[in-house]
Amino acid sequence: MGGPSYNRGNDPYIAHVMYGYRRVATTKGSPNPAAAWLRRIGALDGPAYRRIADALEAAVAEGELQAGDQIPAQREVARLVGIDFTTVTRAYALARERGLIEGTTGRGTFIRSRTIENEAGLVDLSMNLPPPPAGLNLAALLRETTGAILARTDPATLMAYHPGAGSLAQRTAGAAWLAPALGPVDPARVVVASGAQTTLSALLDHLTAPGDAILAEAFAYPGLLATAARRGLRVIAAPLDAEGLAPDALERLIAEHQPRLLCCTPTFQNPTGATMSLERRRAIIDIARAAGVTIIEDDAYGLLPAAPMPALASLWPEGVFHVATTAKALSPGLRLAYVVAPPGQAEGFAAALHAIAQMPAPLMAAVVTHWIRGGVAARVLAGVREEAVARRALAADLLPAAVGGPESLHVWLPGATASPAARERGLALVGADAFRAPGALGEGLRISLGAAGKRAMLSRALTELRVLTSPSVHPV
Repeated sequence: MGGPSYNRGNDPYIAHVMYGYRRVATTKGSPNPAAAWLRRIGALDGPAYRRIADALEAAVAEGELQAGDQIPAQREVARLVGIDFTTVTRAYALARERGLIEGTTGRGTFIRSRTIENEAGLVDLSMNLPPPPAGLNLAALLRETTGAILARTDPATLMAYHPGAGSLAQRTAGAAWLAPALGPVDPARVVVASGAQTTLSALLDHLTAPGDAILAEAFAYPGLLATAARRGLRVIAAPLDAEGLAPDALERLIAEHQPRLLCCTPTFQNPTGATMSLERRRAIIDIARAAGVTIIEDDAYGLLPAAPMPALASLWPEGVFHVATTAKALSPGLRLAYVVAPPGQAEGFAAALHAIAQMPAPLMAAVVTHWIRGGVAARVLAGVREEAVARRALAADLLPAAVGGPESLHVWLPGATASPAARERGLALVGADAFRAPGALGEGLRISLGAAGKRAMLSRALTELRVLTSPSVHPV
């Protein structure tokens, strides 16, 4: 969106616009939803036309405006807000280029529906999603699965509360799903949760107290960093190399700070794309075990490789809480996570999880369980992997400086920064600041490869990105 806020109290343009907004946003004292998004103009920077387009985009992104909603005509915005018609025309043209709106002669201007078949405008390289699975129709699979579930299950059961760590069937399915990375797992160690973010929050609540130190990768999952900050934890940035956590630095930091936990992503690290070798995994385990430091293994991407690496929890079951989500391997709409706790600790963690999120949605858990037991989940994962490999190869051709595994959903462009021109070129980007643990240095862009509906759109976006970053990309 716009740049940093500044003091607009003496800005005559903003005062004029906000006066106009108050006029257009109210009719006989009642809010007018079609124009309410104009209030956002006052919080943005840049030329007037871009402020209007950015305000519209923010309203769409946050759900204030939905596909099909009609927005005021250009002349009406110009008249009521008090700016010239040409400025509004330019703003609407930019919004149209970003794929936000469409106009119909005689009917007006409407928020555009965004579909894979009709994708245009802004290409999101910032949101890390699995791509559509090659050769499969997720909508058809969901219709078939939900029909089968409802045919054999009393709907009242699906609409009721389900306390505990998950049913035996769900926990057994989770153990089977994780077996390629963990080997055989006792279902009694498995806890079913409503997503990895919820799980990480519950684990920090369960395993730490305010003021404790935890070690996190120098560039780490933003949800973990935000949760740790709210919890009042001291986050210590652990340096990374080409294989992830650097053992020598890790050993030194543990001796210096006596952390309660070590949090890491060993496969396709987010955001740098690094994957620990088996030797590196064993070295990290040896260091943590010797110091008595519990590990939270955020293994969101661990099942994406055709030959998954052994999870840290398989090398040290007694000291690792393993977290795996279906959001990256299958679909973000199936927001389920499986936690494999050390022996004897699952029920205690389940109680802590229950205090934060009573249960995962029963219908969602039923869908995932059905898919795992029937082999559908394996087919979807294979389709996601096939498409991810093709997109990663495309990124290798267009951005040879980017690093990441062959099946990774994202790559890391070291040294690059998000150019202000990126949005004008139709790109949504996320840089190192979003992932930076306290004190970590360096720059880079995490390029997500799955959000674009079609490879052609991804190719266009990566080509634009190559133009934007080629002068500034350098190793770090």
